[in-house]
Amino acid sequence: MISRTARTARSAAAALAATGVLAGAALLSAAPGAAAATGPAAGPSAPAAARQAAGDPATLHTLSRFFARDGAIARSAAAPRIEGATVPLHSLDPGFVAGKPGAPVSRLDYFATTAVSSDGQKASLWTLPKEGKDGGRQVVNIATGDDETRYAAAGARKLPGGTVFREPQVDAWYVQKGTKVLPLDQDAVRAVGARGTTLAAYRARVRAAYGDKLPGSAYARSGKAGGYAPADGPPGSGSGKPRTAAASTASGTALTATSAVAGAGALAVLGLGGLTAVRSRRRRNPVTGGGTH
Repeated sequence: MISRTARTARSAAAALAATGVLAGAALLSAAPGAAAATGPAAGPSAPAAARQAAGDPATLHTLSRFFARDGAIARSAAAPRIEGATVPLHSLDPGFVAGKPGAPVSRLDYFATTAVSSDGQKASLWTLPKEGKDGGRQVVNIATGDDETRYAAAGARKLPGGTVFREPQVDAWYVQKGTKVLPLDQDAVRAVGARGTTLAAYRARVRAAYGDKLPGSAYARSGKAGGYAPADGPPGSGSGKPRTAAASTASGTALTATSAVAGAGALAVLGLGGLTAVRSRRRRNPVTGGGTH
């Protein structure tokens, strides 16, 4: 499955390059002044606003094109629909890694909503606040699969009331509540064991892995900005699970550095204003803000 996705990404990028649509490789990155998913805009109305943005006719039109990529289905037959709950996506907080008093283990990154096509394909729509508009949100990314909503549901079952979050450097998903940190996927099991760990032990692990890679460190200044290296892979390799994705640059909005994404890929135009497709997502380090190598 992974190799097929990678081949699809490469062939699509090559085809677009041949027609002049693909200008070159690019990566999701933080932008000065990029909208953040924290603060007042992430209040009680945020999930509803995110869902409304996901179901916007222009978004659904773009989803039809997204689902029809590589001839998977006719664009006119894709009939995308929004399904399930809109959920928050949290990522490992650099303040927690640094040992900052009171820092939470994770911070809100974006809201995700699942869309489904008529042939069963799934995609995750990411939203961030619109610049200068209180409460409004816009879709900034479309990624294959439903990881966000699926792990949110798994976390609610495993530890009701807990916070589901991702450690992007190793693409690991956890649920945390109080002093418990429990794994939700195999990457997390490899990191903390099948039974999970304590919050203190988890902090010690991520501090050892990323503590010397925080913003302002010599490592970050060197330009490497790499991630954690699992015992069985190169630095930042994680699980190597690629996801075809799209990122919007509309209104100058970009994903925050915490919006870590996996895989390496090229850009292709999908439409929806500034919406741009990233054929598979490169992992970014939310601690240093740079890509892994």
